[in-house]
Amino acid sequence: MEAYLTLILFGGFILMLILGAPITVSLAGAAMVSYLVLDKNPIALVQIAFTSVGNFPLMALPAFVLAGALMEAAGISKRLVDIAEHLAGPITGGLGAATIIACVFFGSISGSGPATTAAVGMLMIPAMVKRQYDRNYASAVTAASGGLGILIPPSIPLVIFGISSMGLKPPAEAIALHGQFASVSIPKLFVASVVPGLIIAGSLITMNYFISKKNGYKGLTDTWSFSDIGTVMKKGVWSLLAPILILGGIYSGIFTPTESAIIAVFYSLVVGFFIHKEMNIKQLFKSLSTTTWITGRVLLILFAATVFGRLLVEQRIPAMITENLLSITDSMHLIWLLMIGFLIFVGMFMETLAAIMIIVPVLLPIMYMLGADPTHVGIVVVAVLSIGFATPPLGENIFVASGIGGSSVEQITSRIHPFVIASVIGVIIIAFFPQLTLWLPSLVGY
Repeated sequence: MEAYLTLILFGGFILMLILGAPITVSLAGAAMVSYLVLDKNPIALVQIAFTSVGNFPLMALPAFVLAGALMEAAGISKRLVDIAEHLAGPITGGLGAATIIACVFFGSISGSGPATTAAVGMLMIPAMVKRQYDRNYASAVTAASGGLGILIPPSIPLVIFGISSMGLKPPAEAIALHGQFASVSIPKLFVASVVPGLIIAGSLITMNYFISKKNGYKGLTDTWSFSDIGTVMKKGVWSLLAPILILGGIYSGIFTPTESAIIAVFYSLVVGFFIHKEMNIKQLFKSLSTTTWITGRVLLILFAATVFGRLLVEQRIPAMITENLLSITDSMHLIWLLMIGFLIFVGMFMETLAAIMIIVPVLLPIMYMLGADPTHVGIVVVAVLSIGFATPPLGENIFVASGIGGSSVEQITSRIHPFVIASVIGVIIIAFFPQLTLWLPSLVGY
């Protein structure tokens, strides 16, 4: 029955995707057929789906989405881009580096890859083209950097990973082999993602430097102008305070991620209406509309993926996969390479949040048996899936950059592969050296 059910679950899911069904329908349809085959009451499917949105941390999802939309409307993102441009200064390929730095800044208030690509791309792609950058390259570096939006905290995928993993206890065999495992929490995941996010950003900046040197893309200025940097810092002080307020409050324990998201919303409204005075009622309603659409889409996927994942665990499918994989090799490095390759493939075809909710019940038991820290696993999973935003055929960031910059998807794809390679190298470093991820959480007491 287990092998038969696995075929129904994954076969039905893939078949419906091929037929063009939305991912939510594909997940829910495959789960429903499995329930009927197992002679279970289909009402249980609805009950599990309803319970899946009862987690208090999940309240942070719509709040962070709304905060990111409001901060863009309030002029916060524009000022962060100005700061990034002046910090890049005379660096070869300075505008490309500024784009990556701006994505780091905006990722710290957005939590979304496409949102980061759109907000930064609208400002940086025209600026790069104006300074004789190849339009396709300008779009490619923006699309590749936008993936940082889901790795730099606060991150919506990290929230979803935290919720998905909290219900999965380490197997007794893993505890017998390796002792008790550290707990997973969303604040800990946020803290742990800082250094890996900077490593990925550094790999992109390095690649941008070598490509820019080859193509003759100069810096913005001959030297750094500290007076100009001071001026843009002064103008953007309220923009810089946004990530400090959000992350500082979480890291210090003053408030939870959910509470910080609500504070970020109110902060954006105050800055937009009373300090920058760039927000109006029309923009406010547009931000609310965007938030409603994105949140509804995510929750529908969460409904279906939770039921799908519950069936996987109940039928011991993750345990079977673990046993088969560990019978081949018990080398942590080799298994990480296999997992990274598999996750890159999944990210090319599947939406990030759905991928996390489907993969976590399968992947986490394997990594527990190898003694891996679940927080480290979560950071690597999200880091690899962030690359999927820049890899076709799904490649959401490529489509966003194409719409903004005017290059075709094919033209951007032809220029983006060096950045994908750089990101993969960064992820392998993060996977092979867990302390890069776990050092900062241990420093602040997690």
